[in-house]
Amino acid sequence: MQPEQLLSILSTAARLKTTPRHCFTEGDRRESVADHSWRVSLMAMLLADEPEFAQIDINRVVRMCLIHDLGEAFTGDIPTFLKTEQDGAVEDDLYAQWVATFPEPTRAHWRALLSEMEALETPEAKLYKALDKLEAVIAHNESDIATWLPLEYDLQLTYGTKETRFSPTLVRLKEAIDEWTRRKIHEESELEK
Repeated sequence: MQPEQLLSILSTAARLKTTPRHCFTEGDRRESVADHSWRVSLMAMLLADEPEFAQIDINRVVRMCLIHDLGEAFTGDIPTFLKTEQDGAVEDDLYAQWVATFPEPTRAHWRALLSEMEALETPEAKLYKALDKLEAVIAHNESDIATWLPLEYDLQLTYGTKETRFSPTLVRLKEAIDEWTRRKIHEESELEK
């Protein structure tokens, strides 16, 4: 890859550093898409030594986590509960157009990863998707509950449940996150009394 091509790709990807997500991190600072993607990748690395994932290519999972939301460099982030099929199609199309400008073999490698991620059939793709969902719930639990929308009280307890079912490790993690959510909601209701 020529230096100019690499710099162009990095410049586009850098948009994620300032593309806000729905969630707040601390105070009044919104989480960026880059914040989210970084931590999803870190979660994958931290699970690398779990016996359950010994046969999974964690490096491939980390690559999926790093690139999974790059389409949002073109569309911005739209929360799951607001995102339509049309929104998803536009994002996917713009992302595919961008990847089509990459030199080979990078283009072929990214296309293969994106196809695998979309199909959600491999253990690697399933793990990336589950971590993507779980990180969002963790981030909301870390944010001030005053920033939650009313629908998020229930969504916090259901989001990611389906995606984690394939893994006993992730089911236990989701249960721990759900307990954290319940405590957070309970503490807020106690303060309101």
